[in-house]
Amino acid sequence: MKPLLTILLATGAVTLHAAEKTTSAAPPAPNISGANRAEDLLVLDNGTAKVGIDRNKGASITWFSWASHPKNIINLSDPGRLLQQSYYAGLRLDRRADGQSKAWSPWSWNPIQGGGVGSWARVTGFKRLDDATLFGETIPKLWDMPDEDAAAVMRQWTGFEPDMPNVVVVRCEFVSKREQNDRWGSAKMNPQEIPACYFTRKFSRYRSYLGDGQWRDENQPPGPPWGKAQPPRKAMACFAAGGQGVAVFSPAATQPWNFGPHGGGASDDPAAGPCAHMAPIDRVPMGPQSTYSYRYWLVVGTEAEIAPRLDDLWKKYGTEKAQLTNPASNP
Repeated sequence: MKPLLTILLATGAVTLHAAEKTTSAAPPAPNISGANRAEDLLVLDNGTAKVGIDRNKGASITWFSWASHPKNIINLSDPGRLLQQSYYAGLRLDRRADGQSKAWSPWSWNPIQGGGVGSWARVTGFKRLDDATLFGETIPKLWDMPDEDAAAVMRQWTGFEPDMPNVVVVRCEFVSKREQNDRWGSAKMNPQEIPACYFTRKFSRYRSYLGDGQWRDENQPPGPPWGKAQPPRKAMACFAAGGQGVAVFSPAATQPWNFGPHGGGASDDPAAGPCAHMAPIDRVPMGPQSTYSYRYWLVVGTEAEIAPRLDDLWKKYGTEKAQLTNPASNP
């Protein structure tokens, strides 16, 4: 399976993983076909929704399903997909002399929870905290190198929103541990995916939520490039032809979201190349020793089932922002 390509806009706008250039040679993809051992996939299942994190894939969310759609909707085609944390910082560098992939050069400092080109990230914490919360701690990989740990730690808490059985809440924390004077340089404004979402290709009808049960269609031909949308209630959904869908509510998003299908057809195979992508975007000056945290929510069902949940989440959390800490020594 070819890895996903991140599209870097010349203006310094959002960079996101999408299908690789056909003219670039890709490193061998890691084997993802084997079944997970039970201890490598931690799952929460309340009878309405089921969500799981995978030790072998950076403790990213690799399983998401619900009673009306029992098949997994997370695209697992390579380490750049999944439902995961992804961040950008510093200068774009040509590191081909050090083994950087030619397809991703020059590239910024880009730690990925799932892993880098052809390699999965290393998990250092992986447990069920209680009956309602899964926890993962990950040493991410830098996307542009075949197998290079990032000087960073990602932590993630995954559970169900109280009294909302079809809603999952995820808290993410990112800690950069770069040297202050390393080659990527000081803090600068960069887009952040909060989070990066890749679903199976059948979930390709995009709608922004406007509130009070009202939706707006968002149309985009297969990409990349991705489409841009600015949902006023910080929520967008991907629906399948039968009416089932998943909405992402990310109140910390401050920029237009990226969205769109990749490839053709309407596959429901999690390992297939075609997929459906969505990424709420924040833009912050991520520095060498920044700490960044935020929360997002996943809501499943039909439009009629999702809408009232989004209204409730907006009332409770609509003003919630991401938290960024940059030590005083960062310019």
